[in-house]
Amino acid sequence: QVYVVESGGGSVQTGGSLRLSCAAFGRTINSYAMAWFRQAPGKERRFVAGINRGDRTTTYADSVKGRFTITPDVAKNMVYLQMNSLKPEDTAVYYCAANSILSLNWRAYDYWGQGTQVTVSS
Repeated sequence: QVYVVESGGGSVQTGGSLRLSCAAFGRTINSYAMAWFRQAPGKERRFVAGINRGDRTTTYADSVKGRFTITPDVAKNMVYLQMNSLKPEDTAVYYCAANSILSLNWRAYDYWGQGTQVTVSS
């Protein structure tokens, strides 16, 4: 069993940056694929970025490539999402998730954080 908790959301203007943090408890992040999803009002939950268990390769949604970076910190048992050049369409609740294997489908994940709100104004 692993528990994850997100933090770092907030309100920024277009072009600004935020860094989200995902703290894991109960197990090392080395035991899991870790991912970030986001969900805007009236929209489906969508994959944003993920990192594989084992080889730690990363995957990004096309909409965030070149702007977002997912980074693990094993010593702190945390995963970060650095978000740069933010756009209004990035506005959503962002969730950290853990699973035995990386997937683009939110339904595959067993462990979820509570979510943190990101709002980008124009």
